[in-house]
Formats: sequence, C-alpha cells, structure tokens
Amino acid sequence: MPVVLYSSPLLWTRLAALVFSCVAFSVAVHGGNLYHGTGDWCIFCWAFSFAGTLLVLLVELFGLQTRAPVSWKNFPITFACYAALLCLSASIIFPLYFLKGTSGHGEVRNFRIVSTVFSCLATIAFMTEVSISKARPGEVAGYMATAPGLLKVCETFIACVIFVFISDPILYDRHDALKYCFSVYCICFILSAAIIVLCVGECTGCLPFPFARFLSAYALLAVVLYLSATIIWPIFNFDPKNGGTKNRPYQCGSFVGLCVWDKLMAVAILTAVNFILYLADLIYSARLVFVSA
Repeated sequence: MPVVLYSSPLLWTRLAALVFSCVAFSVAVHGGNLYHGTGDWCIFCWAFSFAGTLLVLLVELFGLQTRAPVSWKNFPITFACYAALLCLSASIIFPLYFLKGTSGHGEVRNFRIVSTVFSCLATIAFMTEVSISKARPGEVAGYMATAPGLLKVCETFIACVIFVFISDPILYDRHDALKYCFSVYCICFILSAAIIVLCVGECTGCLPFPFARFLSAYALLAVVLYLSATIIWPIFNFDPKNGGTKNRPYQCGSFVGLCVWDKLMAVAILTAVNFILYLADLIYSARLVFVSA
C-alpha cells in the first residue's frame, strides 16, 4: 500500500494538534492527580481529539479516503471543529477546577499548568485547521466545510454543554416552563445532529424533500424555539416573582467550580449564544435557497 505524504500547512497544523493534545492528556494522567469527575472529562477531550486526528492523518497518509465509510469532504473538518470546541472547553474547565484556589509551586500544580498550556495550544491548532479547511467563496466543498455546517457543529456542542449543566443537579424540573426549555434544547440538538450525520454519511439525497429547503425551515423553527427559551429560562430562574434568585448567593464563593446559581446563569448565556448561532444559520440557509433558486 503506497504511503502518500504531502507537506502542507494543513498537515503541519494537524501534526501540531496531535502533539499538543497528546502532551495535554499524558501530563495530566501522569502527574495531575485528578480526583474530580471533571478531570475525566478533560482527559476525554484531549484523548478523543488526539485519537481522531491520528485517524485522519493515517487515512490520508495511506490514501484511504475513497474507502472510508464517510464523506471525506465533510468528516475531517467536522471532527476538527468538534476537537477545537472540546479542547477549548477543557482549557476553561481544567484550570477552573484544578488551578483555581490552589497555591504554591508543587510538582502536581506544575503538571496541571503544563496540561492547561498545551490544551490551549491544541485549541489554537484545531481552530487553525478549521480555518484552513473551510470553504472559500466560489469553492466547491462539502456542506460541513461551509459556514452553516460549522454552525451546526457549534450548535450541537453548546447544547451538549447545556445538558451537562442542567443534569447535575437537575435544574429544569421546578416548573413546566423550564421543562419546555429542556424540550427545546433536546429537539434542536437531535435535528442538528441528524443533519450532521446525514452530511458526513452522504445520505442527504435519500430525503424525500429538497435538503436546502429543509435546512431553511429547520433553522427558522430553531430560531423561534431558542428565542422563546432565551426569554423563558431567565424569567423563571432569576425573577423573584417566579421563585428565582436575582443575586448570586454568597455561598457560591466557596464552591470549587460552579454552584447551582452559576450553572443557571451559564445555561442562560449559552441559550442566548445558541439563539445567535441559529439566527446566523437561518440567514446563511436562506441565502443558500435563494442563490440555488
């Protein structure tokens, strides 16, 4: 089997991301003394990014793109975008739980600092890969290499983060309005994830309706749903008239990581961010339909 190796900025960027993510999780496992479940999440982020990048490099090294069971126009950039978001989340969460409030210059702390630095470097490397791989104006590329495709990745990732925040402890069972917000997150996540799977699996032609028009209709629905959730979630969590708490409790200052109020605020912010992403998605998808027409 021939080995094909072309030197390019994309190759060197992937190699850098491979090395940085490998160092991040290796150092953390070796001497980070991770005692919290959050540490397992950070290790997963780095290890998953490393393994996926290694797979992409091996497939392209041995020229197996045509034999891959997925669309190679869509898979590498989809994975790189997810890896960038995963490493970004680890770069924020890891120091929040394992460096915040610790003092001194012990060996364990030094290992944690090194993991944090290399996590940030891996994030930059994966973002650079996405920037290099994304479609340019007028260029023929897979859907996931376009702005709407990358927005779908960001939307699903933010939804996953929201699920993490609202599930430990459960934050949506206090009122029916909050359960509605939870249903919005679930519906939009499932549909966005389904679109990504269809594109990566090259199954969009199997749909009984035009894919572009479906994207526009779904984006419009998601904008309306997320707009309602962006309004409802803060009202029923921070308005005292509805049983909420406007001010941050003083007990939160002694928490390692985020307290319940912090998680409620994080969900409110992430909901607003996802609303903006879906709005941008709607604009791009509508332009796609009109340009095609």
